[in-house]
Amino acid sequence: MIEIRHPEIDQSQDSQRAYDALYRGPGIALLDSFYLWILHLLRTKPGQSLLDISTGKGALVHFARRAGLHAYGFDFSAAAAALAARQQPDRIWVGDAQQMSIADEYFDFVVNLGSLEHYMDMAVSVRESVRVLRRQGWACYLLPNTYSVFGNFKYAWKTGEVFDDGQPLQRYDTRGGWQRLLEANGLSVKRVVKYERVWPRTWADMGWYLRRPTKVARLLIAPFVPVNLANCLVYLCRKKDEIAGS
Repeated sequence: MIEIRHPEIDQSQDSQRAYDALYRGPGIALLDSFYLWILHLLRTKPGQSLLDISTGKGALVHFARRAGLHAYGFDFSAAAAALAARQQPDRIWVGDAQQMSIADEYFDFVVNLGSLEHYMDMAVSVRESVRVLRRQGWACYLLPNTYSVFGNFKYAWKTGEVFDDGQPLQRYDTRGGWQRLLEANGLSVKRVVKYERVWPRTWADMGWYLRRPTKVARLLIAPFVPVNLANCLVYLCRKKDEIAGS
């Protein structure tokens, strides 16, 4: 595992302040099609419940609710939660993924998209997700790959360094490394899906691609990138049998 820790980040409060500053500016968000793709992977059904950990601007909660789910989100950053709550009032709160004030086995889906690698204690956070996940529920994690051919490989070739996305604490690991972390803390990985680019599922996202020809090229190449060399990895997980049956 590769870790990039900025010198001013020593404890959780330091990270929280950094994310508050980030979300007072442009924040972090992906195309709407990405969130729709995640819901498609999860095969959600109306009436099920979903928790989006580190929800950011709350896009996944928005689309999950539109699909008929009882969806909620929280974020460590009060600034991010405030942005999300403008669109999803009463569905968003400020919270710590390492200590969630949620009852055991409450949600059908627990989702963490590109945030686990930024936490102070990743193992504790995974165990907390397992705790609030129902016995037959699904956990979904998006995590960055150390050996991404269009990410770290390309960046290291140009600069001799690992890519730093500017967030307070960043980690990269391999497909197997992330799987070991998840399975050591109560999950059983059932499927791993690569993420490079997703095909547009809205007209707005179609327009976004058409204005960026290089992104279209990446989209067309994506099917040929091996899973182990993908930019990010999506882990679809169940609770381990001994935990689900306890």
